[in-house]
Amino acid sequence: EEGCSQLDALSYSNEDSIKAGAYLGVGLSSCGVRSVFDPALTLLGEFTSAETKPILKIGAILGLGVAYAGTEREDLLEMLSEVLESAVEMDVLSITAYALGLIFVGTCNGDIVGYITDILLSREEADLKHPYIKFMCLGLGLLFLGKQSQSELTMETLKVIEGPTSRYAQFTLDTCAYAGTGNVLKIQEMLHACGEHLEENNEFQAVAVLGIALIAMGEEIGCTMSIRAFNHLLQYGEPVVRRTVPLAIGLLSISNPQLTVMDTLSKLSHDSDGDVAQGAILGLGMIGAGTNNSRIAGLLRQLSAYYCKDPEHLFIIRIAQGLLHLGKGLISLNPFSCHGNLLSKVAISGILGTLHACFDFSGLIHSTAHYFLYLFACAMQPRMLFTLDEELNPLEVTVRVGQAVDTVGQAGKPKTITGFQTHTSPVILAHGERAELATDDYIPVSCFLENCVILKPNPNKKN
Repeated sequence: EEGCSQLDALSYSNEDSIKAGAYLGVGLSSCGVRSVFDPALTLLGEFTSAETKPILKIGAILGLGVAYAGTEREDLLEMLSEVLESAVEMDVLSITAYALGLIFVGTCNGDIVGYITDILLSREEADLKHPYIKFMCLGLGLLFLGKQSQSELTMETLKVIEGPTSRYAQFTLDTCAYAGTGNVLKIQEMLHACGEHLEENNEFQAVAVLGIALIAMGEEIGCTMSIRAFNHLLQYGEPVVRRTVPLAIGLLSISNPQLTVMDTLSKLSHDSDGDVAQGAILGLGMIGAGTNNSRIAGLLRQLSAYYCKDPEHLFIIRIAQGLLHLGKGLISLNPFSCHGNLLSKVAISGILGTLHACFDFSGLIHSTAHYFLYLFACAMQPRMLFTLDEELNPLEVTVRVGQAVDTVGQAGKPKTITGFQTHTSPVILAHGERAELATDDYIPVSCFLENCVILKPNPNKKN
C-alpha cells in the first residue's frame, strides 16, 4: 500500500519511460500480496487500452502479470485478450502473452493457447524475427508448466510454423512442460539438440541448455550429472551453447553457493567471449542470492576492478552484487519449498523470464529490456523461520537448526537433523538446513517449519 502511493506520484511524470517504470513498480510492490482493494488492477487497468503508447502499455501489462502471477483471474484474461486481438506491435503482443502465461501458469488454458498460436501462425516471418518473440514462446510454455504430456497437441501445432521461431517455441514448450520432473529421456533429447553444430537459426539451442537445468533441478543426482554434462558442453559446444551454460548452472544451484559451482563460474567470468563472462557473473549472483556469501562478494569485488572500463560488464556485476545481498541476506530465490518437495510455478516463471532475456545481453538487457531483471521479484521469499501464535503475534520459541537428514524408509522416529545449534526464533535457514522445535510447549500447525509458522500450545506437554 505504501509502495503504490509513492509510485502513483511518478505516474504523472512528463517522461514516458519514468511513467512506464512507475506502472511496473506498482506491479512489483503488489507481487505476492493479496488485497481486497486490488490496487494494481485499479491503477494499471486503464493503461492497457489501444490509445495508450506502446511503452506505457508494456509497463502496465507486465506490472499486471507480476502482481497477479498464478491467480488465474478471468477479468484479467478478458482485459489482456483484447490487447492480443487489437495490438499490432510485436513487443506489446509478446509481453501480453508472457503476462498471461504468468497469471495462468500451469493451467493449460485453451483460450490463451489459441490466441498465442494464432498470432504465431498468422504473422509474417519478419515479425517472428522480432527480439521480443521469445517472450511470446515463453508465455505459451508457462501455460503448460509441469503438465508433461498435456502439451503434445500444442507441440504438433507449433511444428506447422515456418522459420527459426518454430523450434524455439517447441523447445520452450517442451522444457516448461517437464520442469522439475527429472525426466532423463527429455534431458537426453536436450543434450542431443545441444550437440548439433549449426551456423545460423540456432537460438533454440540456448533453450535446450537451460531446459537441461530446468528439468533436472530439485533432484540432487540429476543436478550433479547435469553439471558434468555442462562441462562437456563448455568444451565442445557452439558459442550459443557456451553462452547459456553459466545461466543454466546458476539456475541449477540458485541460492545454494556450492564451492565447485562457484569455481566453475569464477573461471568463466574471465572468458574471452563477453556474453559467457556476463552470464557467469550473473550466475555468481544467482547461486549466492540472499546468502551474503563472503567468497562470492570477494570475487565480485575483484571482477569490478578487472572490468572497471567496461560499462556492460560492470552493470551485470552490480546486479550480481545486489542479488548476493538480497534483502540484506534475509530473502532467497530458491523456487522450492516444503523441504524441497514443492516447486513454486510463479517463482520459476519469473526466473525463466529473466534468463530468456539474458540469452541476448547486448540486444535486450543492455538495450530496451533491462526491466526483465525485475522478474526475479516473483521468486523472492523469506529464508527465515518466523513463529507466530494463534492471534498472529510474533512468538519467541527455542528451535534447533541443523543439516537436514534423509529419513525416508527408516523405522521408528529417526533424527531429522544433524549437527544442530539451538537458537531463539526467528532464525535464518540456509540451503539444506531444517529446523525443529526444541521443547514440547507448542505444536506447529504446519508440518514444515519454514517461512511463517503458527504455533498453538501443546495440551499434553510434559512438565
